[in-house]
Amino acid sequence: MSQTPAIELKGISKAFGPVQANKDISIRVMPGTIHGIIGENGAGKSTLMSILYGFYKADKGEIWINGKKTEIPDSQAAISAGIGMVFQHFKLVQNFTVLENVVLGAEDSGLLRPSLTRARSELKKLAEEYELSVDPDAVIDDIGVGMQQRVEILKALYRGADILILDEPTGVLTPAEADHLFRILEGLKREGKTIILITHKLREIMDITDTVSVMRRGEMTATVKTADTSPPELAELMVGRKVLLRVEKTPARPKEKIIEVRDLNITDDKGVHRLKGVSFDIHAGEILGIAGVAGNGQSELLEVLGGYEKATGSIKIRGEAIDLTGGKSDGASRRARGISHVPEDRQREGLIMDYSAWENIAFGYHHDEAYRSGPFMNNAAIRADCEGKMQRFDVRPPDPNLTAKSFSGGNQQKIVLAREIEHNPDLLLVGQPTRGVDIGAIEFIHQEIVALRDKGKAILLVSVELDEILGLADRIAVMFDGRIMGERLPDQTDEKELGLLMAGMTTAPGGTPQEA
Repeated sequence: MSQTPAIELKGISKAFGPVQANKDISIRVMPGTIHGIIGENGAGKSTLMSILYGFYKADKGEIWINGKKTEIPDSQAAISAGIGMVFQHFKLVQNFTVLENVVLGAEDSGLLRPSLTRARSELKKLAEEYELSVDPDAVIDDIGVGMQQRVEILKALYRGADILILDEPTGVLTPAEADHLFRILEGLKREGKTIILITHKLREIMDITDTVSVMRRGEMTATVKTADTSPPELAELMVGRKVLLRVEKTPARPKEKIIEVRDLNITDDKGVHRLKGVSFDIHAGEILGIAGVAGNGQSELLEVLGGYEKATGSIKIRGEAIDLTGGKSDGASRRARGISHVPEDRQREGLIMDYSAWENIAFGYHHDEAYRSGPFMNNAAIRADCEGKMQRFDVRPPDPNLTAKSFSGGNQQKIVLAREIEHNPDLLLVGQPTRGVDIGAIEFIHQEIVALRDKGKAILLVSVELDEILGLADRIAVMFDGRIMGERLPDQTDEKELGLLMAGMTTAPGGTPQEA
């Protein structure tokens, strides 16, 4: 193997106003290896990769590709230098075919047909070489996220990429799809490709990478051989302190039934059946985890329970039916019935990003007596309440006057959690509680959810992270295509079985997977 690095960044620095995102970063990535980059939210990982891919220009520093100093002013220059990037949120045209998406922006001439013909032949070769089989004539909107990710990789390879950057590539994949992706990456490595993997999942780092670099507060704190480190050591390097990597909780002690859901159905405006006969119960003092790949009805379930979507069927809270016909504007009545909701997308649904933290802390609860002085809002009381919540939930910086967009993702999530948990709900609906959250904040959020359970509250937890579901839930229901495929106890199942259920498969007698 060549000793000349495929990529060498020397003294890279980048500031956005007063915020120093990257501080004098140097890193060497050897050819034919899988190099992981990990770090907390705001550590500077994405900024560094955006500089390498030409989205940002460094304030100072140099980029060397295969031993040659290289200027990368834009993404086209990065592609010309042999760099491809697969983004966490795919850059595909949904109503184009696979073939059209691969060719888009890389046409041979003004005539499209010759480009498509050449691309079809090239895709066939690439698919066979790298286990990237996908129907070139399939429309993107009609294929799953695992296949869409293959298309993104094919796009990069078609453009001649020898260096691939993958940003959180398994966030939307089933365990089986993630395993297949890792086999693809191993195949790419064997063919001499160089891969940079950005992920917050320490297990993936340990399973797939050769080397791992750790970033903290804009600086590179360590680069180590993966075989010479461990998840606890990496977590401590990321956060600067020891981190508990497992959820510590006592067995649940369920009490009275809080919520009873029966035969819940939703058909959307296009006639698509999004929820299909969903039924379950949750008792006081337990966490029901809903596992599944995004887009299989979990979001619609949270919206109905939270009062933002209409449905048919029945929901009872402590034995009393609640209205399912209000939709869109019925969140207030849910809160009045003791239901709090931490939505899946904190920035679009949980916060108003241009408003201050103290304004956000009152949203949905602004009619509470504690926030009012006669007929008027008591802003001083709200600010004081926000200060207390920020201290209890370790929001950094603890400044109620900062706008929501001024906080990192983890601290934004803490603001939403503080608002909802501190109102002492009977039922907490929480969607993707740690999405995009760093490992230190994950530990804190998990502890708060377990503490709420131990106070005798019922919790519905929706997460695409199986580690999170297995660690937090007392019972697990798996959703696929709008249905609940089955329910399992965490100590009587594993990721393989849950992954099959997430893919719409059940296990027949004798252990053979079969379609449900």
